[in-house]
Amino acid sequence: YGLFLFTIARDPLRIIILIAGAFFWLVSLLLSSLIWFIAVKASDPRDERLQKGLLIFGVMFSVLLQEAFRFLYYKLLRKAIEGLVALSEDGCSPISIQQMAYVAGVGFGLMSGAFSMINLLADALGPGTVGIHGDSQLYFLTSAFMTMVLIFLHTFWGILFFHGCEHRRWWEIMAVVVMHLTVSGSSFCNPLYVGSLVPSYLLMAAAAAWAYLLSGGSAQNLRRFLLCK
Repeated sequence: YGLFLFTIARDPLRIIILIAGAFFWLVSLLLSSLIWFIAVKASDPRDERLQKGLLIFGVMFSVLLQEAFRFLYYKLLRKAIEGLVALSEDGCSPISIQQMAYVAGVGFGLMSGAFSMINLLADALGPGTVGIHGDSQLYFLTSAFMTMVLIFLHTFWGILFFHGCEHRRWWEIMAVVVMHLTVSGSSFCNPLYVGSLVPSYLLMAAAAAWAYLLSGGSAQNLRRFLLCK
């Protein structure tokens, strides 16, 4: 919410890009959910190994589809920049591709976080009590931390992904896909929440530093920010 309030809310163009990014993420989720639903209905529900395999397949396929839609969104925004340049009087775009990457990443992250929150609220309705059978009672707390890290990661991934597309650095795009698969795959470590939270936060720190450097940041700028200069 703070990212949206302080960096996006005052600019109508950024709001449009944010909403469009959230829509692209939503469409990717809809398609991946539809394919997973069909696969589950077409399989034997009594085969636990098969159902677990389908769950893993669904998660991995959803990640790949999200990144494919991120690429499609980049292509769309690239065309939009060309149109804005053609319409502007000075021949300059009112928003840079770096700013678009940030706003698009926030859009992906906020929609991802919203759906995570909906799932949490649905689980909170019951029946039963978390931890009543000896399981961890930190389910909601750790889920909240996981939702937060995913929002930030999508923001950083958007910057890295768009930079890789813009400069034809395909290894940066692959790095985003691998990080996304790693974070999503770590969720299968639950209810051993340390196994999912710790790697996710380490990857978030690495992605944040990487995105900061690609955006033109430096140690000197960071020091000036911290000292409010």
